[in-house]
Amino acid sequence: MIKFDRLWETMKARNVSTYQLREKCGIDSKTIRRLRANENIETKTLDKLCDALQCQLEDIAEYIKE
Repeated sequence: MIKFDRLWETMKARNVSTYQLREKCGIDSKTIRRLRANENIETKTLDKLCDALQCQLEDIAEYIKE
């Protein structure tokens, strides 16, 4: 399972809100909801997040074996 708990930690550390993410990289509220629920998202969304937060993939997501 891919979990996005690190995304929220990275956002907090960089003082970035979900509103700013939506405005900065065009991520809609539906995608934010999917991230909060650890549901599937597109890889281009991961690219947008890494670019907006100036971070690596491991800073926003992690694989947890079920």
